Amino acid sequence: MKKVLIVMTNVPTYGEANDATGLWLGEVTEFVEELEKAGIAVDYTSPKGGYIPIDPRSLKYADASIMDYYRSPNFIDRALTNSIPANAVDADAYDAIYYSGGHGVMWDFPNNPYLQRISERIYQNGGYITSVCHGIAGLFYLQDEQKNPLITGRKITGFTNGEELLSGKIKQVPFSNEQLAQEKGAKFEKKRPYKPFAIQDGQFITGQNPFSPRQVATLLIKNLR
Repeated sequence: MKKVLIVMTNVPTYGEANDATGLWLGEVTEFVEELEKAGIAVDYTSPKGGYIPIDPRSLKYADASIMDYYRSPNFIDRALTNSIPANAVDADAYDAIYYSGGHGVMWDFPNNPYLQRISERIYQNGGYITSVCHGIAGLFYLQDEQKNPLITGRKITGFTNGEELLSGKIKQVPFSNEQLAQEKGAKFEKKRPYKPFAIQDGQFITGQNPFSPRQVATLLIKNLR
């Protein structure tokens, strides 16, 4: 059975500010739902392991499907309470890695050495590196064997400057996804704000915003079958 590693944030606030953030819940549940329908297994990890804070704003967009996962004892246990620490993950067990979003990832995804090694190993094994929305932050510092950015020359997408402005959080984030992707040599693509959009370029599959996880999943499933 194919297996995908889901990465989530441990960060509960915007840096040191008293303003809650965390995982954007639907970016995991919608992606996982599509994979499970396709018979693809998943595991859940985070930089520190254990508890995963949920961005309270994401619950305002939770439909019946998302709430089913939110109430599921299995999901609560495996994903939200006992996520696997990144330093305990065997990268060779996975066919793809998926970086979920929520603003918290901007603090604990970019420079985590364990997540980087996992992703680079999966890539070397011919697997797929995928992300949605702010999860693109997990891609910026991945390197090839010559220490060049893996995303150089690749078409990728993620939460845009325009969407960050519309979110009202542009002054609270530590960097611009769009700008940093371009600085690393990626070809950053985007569509209308807050509309579903996902693209594939080789072993990279990326989605633009919280409305794109199912599109990312659909592209990945086509490659894993």
